[in-house]
Amino acid sequence: MSHITANDLKTKGIAAIESVLNEHTEAIVSVRGHARFVVMGLDQYHHLRECELENALAESRRDVAAGRFVDESAETHVARLLAAE
Repeated sequence: MSHITANDLKTKGIAAIESVLNEHTEAIVSVRGHARFVVMGLDQYHHLRECELENALAESRRDVAAGRFVDESAETHVARLLAAE
């Protein structure tokens, strides 16, 4: 992953991001010498979101297979949540 300084963004604009993303999937933006942000192309972002959703689905399937779930109506579920507050 390559770095872009805030000053590079100020002076070069989007061209600074594009030049890094031509060779890397992400770029770290540093502000006053500290890494603060990550910039990536939209395709990379969608890929990461899909990975997160696949992971959540796999985790839910493991919970169901292990019996870690509650089968109840929406009303009972809301009442249980409110009682836990």
